[in-house]
Amino acid sequence: MIEVRGLVKRFSGPPVVTAVDQVSFQAKPGEVFGLLGPNGAGKTTTLRMLATLLTPDAGEIEVAGHRASTSPEGIRSRVGFLSTSTGLYGRLTARELLMYFGRLHGVASVRTRVDDLIDRFDLGEVASTRCDRLSTGQRQKVNIARAVVHDPPALILDEPTNGLDVLVAQTFLAFVEEAKAQGRCVVYSTHIMSEAQRLCDRVGVLHKGRLYACGTLAQLRARTGEHYLEQVFIRLVSE
Repeated sequence: MIEVRGLVKRFSGPPVVTAVDQVSFQAKPGEVFGLLGPNGAGKTTTLRMLATLLTPDAGEIEVAGHRASTSPEGIRSRVGFLSTSTGLYGRLTARELLMYFGRLHGVASVRTRVDDLIDRFDLGEVASTRCDRLSTGQRQKVNIARAVVHDPPALILDEPTNGLDVLVAQTFLAFVEEAKAQGRCVVYSTHIMSEAQRLCDRVGVLHKGRLYACGTLAQLRARTGEHYLEQVFIRLVSE
């Protein structure tokens, strides 16, 4: 579903910074692929390139048969991208915003789709509230609905539960599990190791722009001799 080959991204300086350096991995349908790393490791830059928000300096990205170099619009139509920094149009109500993005993606029966999402994410009480008046948790629920309004087969999630309370975070984690069960491909970046351990089928560890390790938790445990994912992560980064 998602294949990344030799991805490179540099930012001009001085000095020139190589944020992503020859990163390659695959994520399959019905799989949650975790992307872990310390701050500055290159996770967000990688995910923004997957969503075609940034253009790679080298390498190739392929999503559902569409290449970023030749068909970025094909990737955008098949990907839902979400992060805690994703903004909403404050003057629109929650319903208006979902209707807008649904129409932008050419969703058939968009009103029915929006009604279903409002019900799925328990947004009925705030559907007519302007987005700039929503709480942090309510805004993130609207953002989740926005990311999936076009029913994409792939999701790219960049630290999506950062700053959320426990109840809203649990709602989101349940949504990711549901997406996996539906056969969606999910790339999931987080600093919260308990989330990664709960959700991820395989994990890639980024450090200083490079992918230092990739595998199932069992494989990474065998490699490091550690049991808990947090300790596995620390051992891999320290190596």
